[in-house]
Amino acid sequence: MKDDDEDKNATKPDRNLERKAKNNYSKQVGSVAARKLKAQRHVTKTVWSGLGMMGLVGWSIAIPTVLGATLGIWLDGAYPGDRSWTLALLVVGLCLGCFNAWHWVQKEDKDIHQPDDNDDVN
Repeated sequence: MKDDDEDKNATKPDRNLERKAKNNYSKQVGSVAARKLKAQRHVTKTVWSGLGMMGLVGWSIAIPTVLGATLGIWLDGAYPGDRSWTLALLVVGLCLGCFNAWHWVQKEDKDIHQPDDNDDVN
């Protein structure tokens, strides 16, 4: 009877070590899985996406500028006067386009450099 009790007591530390090893292995697997998921989410940040962003910034400035100039040309033709609507609305369109582009780039920069809150799977 004593031999059976001694065998049970001898295996308890082994079981604890086994549980700790399994728990440690689970944490390592979870960490690897979390890194893989994070890498998959950030795949779209490539050179081509950067070039696309530059194109979008250019268009976000060009379109309001051209629309402002077009509206100014129409106003100058419809309502001639001492002041140039074309020049004034061209500057307004340029300022609006630059503000829009600046706001969009700041948002993208914040998204890129701010760590995701849900990256940690644990």
